[in-house]
Amino acid sequence: MTKLEVFAEQFAIAGSFTISRGSKTVAEVVRVTLTRNGVTGQGECVPYARYGENVAKTVAAIAALAPAIAGGLDRAGLQKALPPGAARNAVDCAFWELEAKLAGISVAELAGLMPPDSIVTAYTISLGTPEAMAAAARAASTYPLLKLKLGGAGDRERLAAVREAVPQTRLVVDANEAWTPDDLAANLAACRDQGIELVEQPLPAGDDAALGKIEHPVPICADESIHGLATLERLVGRYDAVNVKLDKTGGLTEALDLVRAAKAKHLKIMVGCMVSTSLAMAPAALLAEYADWCDLDGPLLLAADRADGFRFGDGVMRAGRIWG
Repeated sequence: MTKLEVFAEQFAIAGSFTISRGSKTVAEVVRVTLTRNGVTGQGECVPYARYGENVAKTVAAIAALAPAIAGGLDRAGLQKALPPGAARNAVDCAFWELEAKLAGISVAELAGLMPPDSIVTAYTISLGTPEAMAAAARAASTYPLLKLKLGGAGDRERLAAVREAVPQTRLVVDANEAWTPDDLAANLAACRDQGIELVEQPLPAGDDAALGKIEHPVPICADESIHGLATLERLVGRYDAVNVKLDKTGGLTEALDLVRAAKAKHLKIMVGCMVSTSLAMAPAALLAEYADWCDLDGPLLLAADRADGFRFGDGVMRAGRIWG
C-alpha cells in the first residue's frame, strides 16, 4: 500500500520578484511524499493564480487522491485522475522518484534520459524601471544568460538600458502577456536591434492570433499559451518555441511527451520553472537534453533553498542529492 502525504510550505524570496502581473516576496509551494515499503518519493509544485490555482485547492485535490493511491492508483492512472496542472505535477514527480528508488535506479535511467552534468540556466531580472533593471543586470553580469521581465509601456527603454549595461551578455525577454498587437512589431524590432535571442509570450494567451500574421525578427516562445499536449497544435504557425514547465504539463510524464511532440513540429524548447526550490528543479532539469534554453533559476531567487539542492555558480547549475 502506498501512503500519500501533502504539505503546504513557504520560502522567502530574496527581495521581491516582479512581473507584469505583480510582485511577491514569498514562494508558496506544495510538497508531496509517497511512501511504500519504507521507501519515499517526493515532488513539489507551485499553484499559480493565473491558471485558477491556489494552495488550498491544490492541497485538497492532492489529498483527495489518498484512498485511490492506497488502493493501487499508479502514475499511469494519475494522468486521467487529475488534469494537467500543479497538483498532478507534485504527485507525478513523487511517483517517478518512488518508482526509481524501488527499482534501485535513478529517475534519469527510468526515463531513458542522459541529463548533462551541468546546465547553463538563465537568471531572471525582475520588472522595474530601465535604471533599476540595468543596475540589476550589471550586478548579474557574471551570468552568461539573463532573462528580462518586461511589462508593456517603457519596454523599449528597458531593453536599451540593459543592453548598454551588459553589452556582451546573452539576453532573452519575457513579456508575460503584456504587449498588444499595436506595439508588437515595434517591440520585436527593438528586441532584434538589441540582440535579444528569444521573446516569451508577448500577447495574451487567448489573443495571440496576430503572431501568425507577422514576421518574427526574433523567435517567439509560448509560455502561458502552452500547457500540455492538448494545447500544442494551435501554436504551430504562431510560435517558434515553447516553454515547458512541469507545473503546466502536470508533471514529468506529460512534459516528456510534450517536448518530443514539439520537437517533431520543429519547435525549439525552453525548459522553465516557477519560483520554487531545488525539489521542483530536479525533475525539470532532466529535460535539459532537449532544451535550447533552460530557465531553472527558481532556487537562486529564494533567500534559502532546501538542503542538498542544486549547486549554482555564475549561471551554471549542478545537481545535488535532493531528488532522483
